[in-house]
Amino acid sequence: MNFSAHTEKNVVFKEVEKVITDLGFTIANQDKSRPWGGFFVLDESQAPKFIETYFPHLSINDFGIGQKLSPKILVVAPDKRLSWQYHFRRAEIWKVVGGIAGVVTSETDEENELQTLELGTIINLKQGERHRLIGLDQWGIIAEIWQHTDPENPSNEDDIVRVQDDFGR
Repeated sequence: MNFSAHTEKNVVFKEVEKVITDLGFTIANQDKSRPWGGFFVLDESQAPKFIETYFPHLSINDFGIGQKLSPKILVVAPDKRLSWQYHFRRAEIWKVVGGIAGVVTSETDEENELQTLELGTIINLKQGERHRLIGLDQWGIIAEIWQHTDPENPSNEDDIVRVQDDFGR
């Protein structure tokens, strides 16, 4: 999956959706309306298959027995930035599965330097670690798995603490 900056958003989403379904995954939800791009939420029961497909160096056992996992595919538009954020109830693992992307991380609210994530790059984000996914000069497609750190209160979209946001959210 490699889309130039000139590829229309609806074309990118249609192609990404085709790849996801051709791999046998069920899309549980999707959001194409984010100002930075959007995402596909995959059926949680397919987390083992998602890990096997995108994170073959890991096993479902690496996450702890019975741990709730949430697989997603993020689609970040060229020259767009997600909020500078962190989470109280999840860690995340990302892998670039299409195009390239950038990331900034930090243990504090101060942003460090941009790191370019080439195709195939995997990054682990700890619970509470500040991070920002950034679209570079083409569309970035990221396989993401949430590792919920509070089994009694799993993370969700409300578990986003935004330190800074280009879109005023």
